[in-house]
Amino acid sequence: MRPERGWDFVSPGHGDVDFESLLRALNRVGYDGPLSIEWEDAGMDRDWGAQDAVAFVRRSDFQPSTFVFDEAMRGSGT
Repeated sequence: MRPERGWDFVSPGHGDVDFESLLRALNRVGYDGPLSIEWEDAGMDRDWGAQDAVAFVRRSDFQPSTFVFDEAMRGSGT
């Protein structure tokens, strides 16, 4: 960590970024490209941290729903 910098790089899932909201926004606009990680966390062992970051992204990268709630409700008679 460099105190004069004002921030510290942390591994995905261990900081303040709301990755679920980010991924939901990407799904809303139809993004279907790759997700990549630039991993720089000086406070964590590199081998452990890199594996943890990949596992976090894999857990977080959910497929968007193909179900349109409003249309389904109209067809259910409610």
